[in-house]
Amino acid sequence: MKNWLLLIFLCCVVASFLSCTRGSFSRADRQIIISAPESLLYIYTVDIPGENKVLRQKSYDMDKWTIRSSWYKHLAQRMVRTVSDSTVDGVGIAGPQVGINKRVVAVQRFDKAGEPFEVYPNIHIVAYSPATKCGQEGCLSVPGKRGEVQRSEWVVVSYINTKTMLTETDTVRGFTAVIFQHEVDHLEGIVYTDKARRL
Repeated sequence: MKNWLLLIFLCCVVASFLSCTRGSFSRADRQIIISAPESLLYIYTVDIPGENKVLRQKSYDMDKWTIRSSWYKHLAQRMVRTVSDSTVDGVGIAGPQVGINKRVVAVQRFDKAGEPFEVYPNIHIVAYSPATKCGQEGCLSVPGKRGEVQRSEWVVVSYINTKTMLTETDTVRGFTAVIFQHEVDHLEGIVYTDKARRL
């Protein structure tokens, strides 16, 4: 009986440890965040096996302490600086694309005045429109290729508001909805070529 209780206790400790480590930045994550802070983040590609392995892993929500941290703030700033740089010229980027398997994306909001880049921690798509549309897509992690992908015309996203630390939702339409779907796919280990009709 004592052995069973000890085993259950150890399982609980391990589960608790895994839950905590998944919700916070690992030492490797922090190294990426602070490495060469004035330069752009390195973008992982499917062409390199080790990087493709990271791109194919599912990402985890961050705990609220992590989202409040200077680590997260610095990562968010660097993601925006990287994707918006003229040498990159992207419209969205997800955590796994810079080697961090956390549920965070930076997306250009073409549906807002000034078309700003915004960062969304713990993002999930909670609803998809039944109506879909096919369109051309490319990806920073799949250089030199494009393909036709069927996407919902609108989506509802949920995420953590970094000012209130509360979960909020937003209904997004049109091309911006396509970007959100593409980036959230990255958080599930999916690359657009998995869904493309032709390359």
